[in-house]
Amino acid sequence: MLRIKNLQAGYGKLRVIKGITLHVNPGEIVAIIGANGAGKTTLLNTVARLVAPMGGDIEYENASILDKRPETLVHRGCSLVPEGRQLFSTMTVQDNLVLGSYALYKKKKKEEAEAELERIFSIFPMLKERQHQLAGTLSGGEQQMLAIGRSLMSNPKLIMMDEPSMGLAPLIVRDIFAVIEDLRKQGKTILLVEQNARAALSIADRGYVMETGSLFLEGTSRELLENNDVQRAYLGKDYKRIDE
Repeated sequence: MLRIKNLQAGYGKLRVIKGITLHVNPGEIVAIIGANGAGKTTLLNTVARLVAPMGGDIEYENASILDKRPETLVHRGCSLVPEGRQLFSTMTVQDNLVLGSYALYKKKKKEEAEAELERIFSIFPMLKERQHQLAGTLSGGEQQMLAIGRSLMSNPKLIMMDEPSMGLAPLIVRDIFAVIEDLRKQGKTILLVEQNARAALSIADRGYVMETGSLFLEGTSRELLENNDVQRAYLGKDYKRIDE
């Protein structure tokens, strides 16, 4: 579904992404883990066409998207849940969600957009209860649910998530990751960028470890969980295998 080939990207003369090659197959959850400053957000923003690449190629559904605009990708079924949620805080929960269905309204699919809204409310009942509340007054966990819900409103095939657990309590993180697993069961494909390596690899099929703009390791989630370098750098010295 997504294939990145020798991608290079950055800001001005600063090269942040340094020749990354990876792929995401339909129906997978693929995790990208790494420390702050590794370039994970820049990578997702480049795929979403918010940052211009300096070299390489990005293919989505077997076609290059280097010349596509961000809204074109949304129309084609690729959405981004950005780092920090980036909600419209002075607008209601419902208005934030409706903005996420812009692609459907532009295609004159109002009924489909309304059906998506009800589906989001079934996934996140709390959002239905607070649909007339201002987004900025929600808790951190509720705002993250709203950010995910907004990305789902365009009925995407590929969902890119940037640090969905950031700043959340452990119980809320558990709920968010349960939703991500359910989305995969519904046929969605997910590229998950996470600093919480333990949580990300516990639900991912495969993963990549990113350091200073390059990929350091790749493998199945189990292989990465059992890798000594990953355990030492990202899981802590008290890490135990999840089946122990």
